[in-house]
Amino acid sequence: MRNGKLMTCVAAMLGLAFLATAALAADGTGEGFVSLFDGKTLDGWEGKSPFWSVRDGAITGQTTAENPTKGNTFLIWRGGKVADFELRLKFRMEGGNSGIQYRSTEMDNFVVGGYQADFDAGNNYTGILYEERGRGILVPRCKKLLVREDGSKEVVGSTCDQKDLVASLKKGGWNEYVVIAQGNHLIQKINGFTTVDLTDQQKEKSRSEGILALQLHAGPPMLVQFKDIQLKPLK
Repeated sequence: MRNGKLMTCVAAMLGLAFLATAALAADGTGEGFVSLFDGKTLDGWEGKSPFWSVRDGAITGQTTAENPTKGNTFLIWRGGKVADFELRLKFRMEGGNSGIQYRSTEMDNFVVGGYQADFDAGNNYTGILYEERGRGILVPRCKKLLVREDGSKEVVGSTCDQKDLVASLKKGGWNEYVVIAQGNHLIQKINGFTTVDLTDQQKEKSRSEGILALQLHAGPPMLVQFKDIQLKPLK
């Protein structure tokens, strides 16, 4: 009887292991990443429905002259808070400004504050680290920066050449964003170029965990899309 129960438990464990392996293989990476978007629905995400939809296999945020947003609005991932992680996704846009919120705080009515991996249609800010409802432009692009405990900043190096970065950007086409957060060390990459390397020692304002969200910016009509959204927790 005990042997039978043991065999049943072993079989169940093997079944779970198989499902976990299959899930990793299905996400197209096989490296411990989990897909946050099924390519068809907004399951697991929440935002203001007039602005967010799935179109052509991508999460799509859009404002128009007839349907503007009075303030920045966000599509929030409801899978829980993230702490140390690597995030990979692809983005494209037509007009406006957008970004990827991480380790952020949810406020009322789909308003979010915190670290943002920024990008814009004019590629004037694409790659910077902006702190929404916080310290503003925290790190200019192509900079390695130290923020000390008192809030003072020191540029300690460069991470890439701006001309090369801008030349790699596909205007209106798909680009890849990578965000890596470990402790107080944050790295952002676009199309293989490290755009930001930040060590944030300002304890009263830095964030060790929070939510993920996608931004739709107030202002003129715009469209932004995201796909292939993959997340891997880091130890």
